[in-house]
Order: sequence, then structure tokens, then C-alpha cells
Amino acid sequence: MMISVHFLEEMLMEQTRKPVHPGRVFLLDVLAPLGVSITEAAHRMGITRKALSELVNERSSCTPQMALRIAEITNTSAESWLTMQLKLDLWKVRQKPVIKYSKKTLLVPS
Repeated sequence: MMISVHFLEEMLMEQTRKPVHPGRVFLLDVLAPLGVSITEAAHRMGITRKALSELVNERSSCTPQMALRIAEITNTSAESWLTMQLKLDLWKVRQKPVIKYSKKTLLVPS
């Protein structure tokens, strides 16, 4: 499936509010309602408790490998977890000052 650049731009449009970390979503929307501990979930996912704890406590990012593991045990898509992470990463970068480039450096006409 081919995704257009326009679609991606709309999907990742600049947000004013900080997006939710995928680890927080996993903790609050999946583990907590099911009463599953971080230790048990980590065991089922084949990862260390420390790795999962770092994710749900927002100390690490959701990698493609982690997204696949979460998707497997939640019957969701890895893409949805990675999209959450991508939105958060872009939001964080946009909070920093951006270097302005002159139009001479643009690759496409504006």
C-alpha cells in the first residue's frame, strides 16, 4: 500500500498539545484495565521487566521491535504504536528553535 506525502502531512500535522506517549497508552488503556502487571506483560512479550518499565514510564521510546511485540499481544497494529511515537517525537522537535533556511536551499518551489 502506497501512502501519499499529503496524507502523511495531514496525519502528522503540528499539534498544540503534547501527544500521549505510547507507553502511557499501553499502561493505562491496556495493562491497567486488564489487571496485568508490568512483570507479567514483559514475560508474555519476551522482554525484560526493565525494558517495559522504561517504556510505560516514558523513559524510552517505542521502537519498531517494541511496537511489533505490543501489537502481537494486543491484536492491534504496530503502525498505530509507531504513529503515536512519531507524533510525540515530532512535537518534541517542534518545541525547539528551528534554523530558518533561505529559499535558495529549498529543493522544491514554494
